[in-house]
Amino acid sequence: MCSIMGFIRRGTDLNQAKSAFEKTISRGPDAMRFEEAGSGWLGFQRLSIMGLTDEGMQPFHLGGDMAVCNGELYGFREVKEELQKKGYSFRSDSDCEIILPLYRELGVSMFETLDAEFAMIIYDSEKQDFIAARDPIGIRPLHYGYQEDGSIVFASEAKNLIGLCERIMPFPPGCYYADGHFTRYAEIYKGRKAFAKKDEVSGESFDPTAELSVAGLQGAPTPVCKVTADEASEKIRELLIRAVGKRLDADAPVGFLLSGGLDSSLVCAISARILKKPIRTFAIGMNTDAIDLKYAKQAAEYLGAEHTEVIITEEDVIRSLPEVVAALGTYDITTIRASMGMYLCCKYIHEHTDVRVLLTGEVSDELFGYKYTDFAPSAKEFQKEAEKRVRELNVYDVLRADRCISVHSMEARVPFGDLDFVSYVMSLDPEIKMNVYGKGKYLLRHAFEEGAYLPYDLLMREKAAFSDAVGHSMVDDLKAYAERTYTDEEFEELRKKYTYAQPFTKESLLYRELFEQYYPGQAEMIPDFWMPNRSWEGCNVNDPSARVLGNYGASGI
Repeated sequence: MCSIMGFIRRGTDLNQAKSAFEKTISRGPDAMRFEEAGSGWLGFQRLSIMGLTDEGMQPFHLGGDMAVCNGELYGFREVKEELQKKGYSFRSDSDCEIILPLYRELGVSMFETLDAEFAMIIYDSEKQDFIAARDPIGIRPLHYGYQEDGSIVFASEAKNLIGLCERIMPFPPGCYYADGHFTRYAEIYKGRKAFAKKDEVSGESFDPTAELSVAGLQGAPTPVCKVTADEASEKIRELLIRAVGKRLDADAPVGFLLSGGLDSSLVCAISARILKKPIRTFAIGMNTDAIDLKYAKQAAEYLGAEHTEVIITEEDVIRSLPEVVAALGTYDITTIRASMGMYLCCKYIHEHTDVRVLLTGEVSDELFGYKYTDFAPSAKEFQKEAEKRVRELNVYDVLRADRCISVHSMEARVPFGDLDFVSYVMSLDPEIKMNVYGKGKYLLRHAFEEGAYLPYDLLMREKAAFSDAVGHSMVDDLKAYAERTYTDEEFEELRKKYTYAQPFTKESLLYRELFEQYYPGQAEMIPDFWMPNRSWEGCNVNDPSARVLGNYGASGI
C-alpha cells in the first residue's frame, strides 16, 4: 500500500504541501519523494511490495511524462513483454512502471484495459495536463479538493487535504479526470467492467459530487446473464480461484485475515491449495464472548495454517476508538464497529510479524447478499440494492479494509473485488442470486461443495456480521460508552448541530463528534449511514447490525 499526492499548480508553500503529504507516511514508510511536474508537484510514499529495489521508486519518468500510482496491475509481466517488443525499456520489476508506456500507446482509454486496483496521477508533458484515475470499484483510495486559487489537488486520503481545501470529496471510482473534468469509463456495478463506446455510459463530463447520494445512475440497463444456478456456481468457482491466484503474487510476505466465516475461509482455502504450503492466518476476538474465534481455528486447523489468535478487551476497544475514527475518515456506525476488530488485529500483525500483504474477504456480501437482502420484495429490488452497495463500496467496506490495513503499513488485497469476478456476478439474473434456497449466498457455497476446500459445516455456516462476531459484547461496550458520554438532554441538543447525516443515537453522535475533530466540516464525504433498506418489510430498524433482524436466527452461534 502506497500513498500519492498531486498538485496541478504550485500555489501552496512547499513545506505546507510536504507536511500535508506526510500525514499518510504509514501508507508508504519505506521512502518518500516529492518532485516538480510541469506547473505542479507529484508526491509518492512507498511500501515496497513488487520490485523491491530502488529502481521501483516513483514517480516514474518517460521523457517529460511522469506518473505515480498506488496499485496492483495484474498480468503486468505479459503487458511488459508486449511493450518491450514495441521498443520500451524498463529499469525495475515494478508492475506500475508499465503505466507511462501504456499511456503513450492508448491515452486515457488505457484505464478500460487494466486488470487492476489502482489510484494514479499522470503528468502529460506534451499537453501540460494532469490526468487522475481510480479503479472501477475504488479499492485503492483517492480524494480531491480545490484550493483557493481554484486548482485541483489529488491525494490518497482525505487527511492529506485538511487545511488545503475547503471541501474534500472521494474521487469517483471508474472515472478519470482530464482536461479539467471527470469522465466515467466503467460501471462495474451494472455488470460490465468497461465500455467500448462512451455513449453507452455517462461518457460526457459530470459533477461527481452531485452523484454521490443518487440512488441510481443513468446508463445502459443492467445486462442479465441467463444461466442455471449450477452453471453460475461453476463459473464463480473458476473466477474466484483465478482472482485469489493473481493476488498471491508479491515480493513481500503475505498473510490472511481469517474470521471463520464463509468469505475469508474460502480465500484462505483457495490460497493454501494454490501455494501448497502452510499459510499465515490471523483472527481476532473479545476476551469474553468471541463468536468467530472457534470457527477460525477450525478452518485454520483444517487447512494446516500457521494460525494466530489476537484477544482484545473492552479497554482496548474504547481506548482505540479515537485513533480508529482518525484513520478511517468516517462517522458511519457500521464501518466503525466493524473496523475496531480489524484495526486492532492489523496493529498486532504489524507489531509482531513481517507480513506486508493481507488478503481479506471483503466485497462478497455486496455481490451475494446480506441477511437483510433476504427481505428483498423482488429480484429487481435485490439487484437494485446490490448495485447501490457495489457503487458505494469505496466509502464503506472497502474504505474500512484499506484504512485499517494501510495505517499499519500493510497492503490489502481483495479477491472478491476482482473485476472479472464482480462483473460476472453482477451480470447474473438476480432470480438465482436471491435467497430462494433457504441458505444465503447459495451460489458461492455451492461453487465449493466439491473439492473439500472446507469442511461442509463451515462452508454452510451462517456467519455473523464481523463487528458482532468479534464478540457481541464489543458492540454493547461501544453503546454503553456512548450512553455514559451523553445525557439524554445533551444528546438532543448536540445532534441538532448537524443537519447533514444527523446522528440518531448516542453512539452515532459519539462517532460524529470524533470525526469532526479530525475532519471538520467534511461530513459530505460519506453519502449516508450504512443501513438495511428500511423501505422493505422486516428491515425498518434503527440499528445497522444484522442482530436486530428477525431472520438473524442461528447466525453467529
